[in-house]
Amino acid sequence: MSTRERDWYQRAGVRGGPRRRLTDELDTGRTFFPTALVPYLDHPRVAELGEASRRELLARHLFQYLDFTAQFETRVVNRATERIAGNRCGVETGAEVRLDAYRIYCDEGYHSLYSFDVVQQVARASGVAPLPYDFGPFLQRLDAVGTEALPYEPALAQLLQVVVFETLITAVLSDIPKDPDVLTVVRDIVRDHAKDEGWHHMFFSHFFRELWAQESARSRGRIARCLPDLIRCSLLPDLRPVRASLAAAGLAPDVVEDVVHDSYPPASVDQGIRRASRHAVRLFEEVGAMAVPGGAEAFEAAGLLP
Repeated sequence: MSTRERDWYQRAGVRGGPRRRLTDELDTGRTFFPTALVPYLDHPRVAELGEASRRELLARHLFQYLDFTAQFETRVVNRATERIAGNRCGVETGAEVRLDAYRIYCDEGYHSLYSFDVVQQVARASGVAPLPYDFGPFLQRLDAVGTEALPYEPALAQLLQVVVFETLITAVLSDIPKDPDVLTVVRDIVRDHAKDEGWHHMFFSHFFRELWAQESARSRGRIARCLPDLIRCSLLPDLRPVRASLAAAGLAPDVVEDVVHDSYPPASVDQGIRRASRHAVRLFEEVGAMAVPGGAEAFEAAGLLP
């Protein structure tokens, strides 16, 4: 048994982690989500709604984040991870890589399970009902990037989606566990998730190097030109649930649009994307994606280079 096998069977959350439960903290002043990560919360028109409405907005923002996580892990990450595990990914890998892919498949399913579990716990205890969430439009937009850049290679496009997402470093995974004002159950599951994702990051970074090494020069060019759009698509804020939550709080449609416009200015969104993608961009630069024809230009056009 390899060291990684021993580490996974002993340390993976799905193997030994406890079920995280909401304790009696809702009346202690703890928040559902870090206020600094909710751009619209301090907008003047939102502040006018009062503390009770802002509390509900925070709860729904948590639900949106966890709903997205549950859907993304199963419908995007595991869609590609199963290809690697089942030896149908088009990349020559050894048995150990396939075993690791099966382990990641288990991890991601567990992340989805406890994300949905905490939504249900918090909703019941707080009395704030989650709004319906349709992951379909995001998935369609993400798949459209691959279809356009790699129209005859859907499996490759799905692999690149996961490589991109698993090598991004978002503020949520790093900031929430350190925020003492956030509910303990939320901090715990995000910390659990981040712990597993650190290993997933290493796996997919290595996997991409193997994938890149086995591709032809022509295919590398298509991959390099596809990656920036996948990064942007993965990190652009999904504003549909934001609009729905603001409307549920009682804001009129024109006010909702004003709040969204003011809270997500393009310059700030672009800055956040560059910050979250810096490790992924460094990986792609190290393998040579910037050196192929059109590669550097695609990353520059997407605003991903300093």
